[in-house]
Parts: sequence; structure tokens; C-alpha cells
Amino acid sequence: MNTRTEDKRRARAEAAPHSRSRDRSQASARGAAPAPARARRDADAMAVTAFVLGLVGLLVTNLLLGPVAVVLGVVALRRRTRRPGRARLGIALGVADLVVLACLVTADGTWSWSLA
Repeated sequence: MNTRTEDKRRARAEAAPHSRSRDRSQASARGAAPAPARARRDADAMAVTAFVLGLVGLLVTNLLLGPVAVVLGVVALRRRTRRPGRARLGIALGVADLVVLACLVTADGTWSWSLA
């Protein structure tokens, strides 16, 4: 009986490290990415969002979307995005939003503009 108990303990001790590695692989398979990968993915999303907001901001709500595009682009670059070109375009388009707004305000004398 004593031998069986010792064998069971050894078997549990040997299986324990394997079960931990299995738990880690199951966690990564479930979508729980490690922190650096998640931060990189967030930075990529910020770069794309900056680009889209800068582009849309050229047409509507320059005052709101321009600065948001600039901030998101800068944050994405600081977080080392894999899409630095898109982040830079977001910054450039955000600045262009503000330039277009400044030109329209000077020409029209109002903060809102229309095509008519």
C-alpha cells in the first residue's frame, strides 16, 4: 500500500508541470494574448483609426476629428505600431483637417461650412 501511495505522488508531481503548460497553451488558444502582443495590436488599431478619422475629418467635423486623429497617430507611433506609415498619414490628415477648417473659417467667417 505504501508503494502505491508513493507511486501516485510521483505521478502527480511529474504531471503537474505538464498540466501548467497545457493551461498556458489553452489560455493562448482562447484568445488571451500576452501583454506585448495585445499592446502592439492596440497600437495597430490606433494607427488605422487615426487614418480613418483624419480622412473622414476632411469632409465633416474637422474641429473634432482632426485633433483626435493627431493624438491617436502620435500614441500609435509611441507604442511602436507595425503600421507607422498609416499612423503618420493619420497625423498628416489630422493636421490637414485643421488647416482646411482654418481656411474655411477665414474665408467664410464661421466655424461651420456648407457647400451652398
